[in-house]
Amino acid sequence: MSEEQTRTEEFNVSGDMLVAKIKELVHEGNIRRVIIKNEDGRTLIDIPLTVGVVGALVAPQLAALGAIAALVSRGTLVVEKMET
Repeated sequence: MSEEQTRTEEFNVSGDMLVAKIKELVHEGNIRRVIIKNEDGRTLIDIPLTVGVVGALVAPQLAALGAIAALVSRGTLVVEKMET
């Protein structure tokens, strides 16, 4: 039996690069959760992503992320990844 472990990575991004960075990370795969925080460290949105339905779920959430990106000049993107 293989036990799944998670690892988190944080990226400081500007608002205009937020959606592009998320698309890039989702394309790489193994993403379980995406959290966007503002400059003060307050969580703005927390999006769980399940393996297999990522494509269907990401499209509508990218629209919401675009709206958030317009409000955030700089923020932190926290990505939780699976490791097997």
